[in-house]
Amino acid sequence: MMKRPVYAGLENDAHGITQLGRIVLDARVFELIPAEEDCAGWDLQRMQLLANQVESRWDEYGNVPSRLPDGLRERHAEIYAQAMERARAKGWDPELGEED
Repeated sequence: MMKRPVYAGLENDAHGITQLGRIVLDARVFELIPAEEDCAGWDLQRMQLLANQVESRWDEYGNVPSRLPDGLRERHAEIYAQAMERARAKGWDPELGEED
């Protein structure tokens, strides 16, 4: 039996802030998962279910952080600032293109 692929988790993501990492961050913003949950070991089906929940919540605000109510907007800014700081410490550069 073939082992199902799993997400390494936000803390173990060697690529900085990936699409799966953004799902984790947004799920924290909307309190769909606890702040300490990084989804390590989650299979892709479980990650897709979380992505669907995140997408549904974003739809309420037109997918724009500035449209979030004050508390959510502040939590979003804080969570993403911490994540970008952590990713940069691992060598992530948001300016690099896909070929870099």
